[in-house]
Amino acid sequence: MWPDAPATDELLQKAREGDPGAVDRLLDVHREPLRRAIGLRLDPGLAGRVDASDVVQEVLLEASQRLTDYLKNPVMPFPLWLRHIARDHIIDTHRRHHALRRNLDREQPLVPAALADHSSIELAGQLIDREQTPATAALRQELARRLRVAVSQLEETDREVILMRHFEQLSNQDVAALLGLTEAAASMRYLRALRRLRALLVSDAESKS
Repeated sequence: MWPDAPATDELLQKAREGDPGAVDRLLDVHREPLRRAIGLRLDPGLAGRVDASDVVQEVLLEASQRLTDYLKNPVMPFPLWLRHIARDHIIDTHRRHHALRRNLDREQPLVPAALADHSSIELAGQLIDREQTPATAALRQELARRLRVAVSQLEETDREVILMRHFEQLSNQDVAALLGLTEAAASMRYLRALRRLRALLVSDAESKS
């Protein structure tokens, strides 16, 4: 879970006042949630070649170098700012290692590595047919494939909300804070994203029948 906003704001204020220890603490408390967020977004083809912790280190190094400018003009919540930096590093990592078979640019979606886990497959099964749960290995594999395709087709905002709520297991309150929304607006955005994901999954299932 990301640190709560008041604690982050206190560290940011101390950093503005020139406390170097506050900068270290600020980056350190965000390290683990950032590692999880990055790990979810690394392509499975990078397994064994790139560790999420290495990307985290690159992101925190850039954040420390740009922190003075951020403190002067904090245009977004600090965790969201870190995630924007992380997104660029994830894309650059994919490019460097040629892990994806298509050209990636900053407008193309990142399909998370976590989409093959048990809870994700259950989600796909429930969205397609609430009366059934995947039983066979072949069905689980097919549901994982459908979920990967459907998530990649979502708009970026919808995709990020699904990742944050379902895969990172952030609360609606946390998502609202990260996106700068009211809790009601964040909840509606999550429900809208689920509806769109279900529509994509159902459409894919119907095309196969």
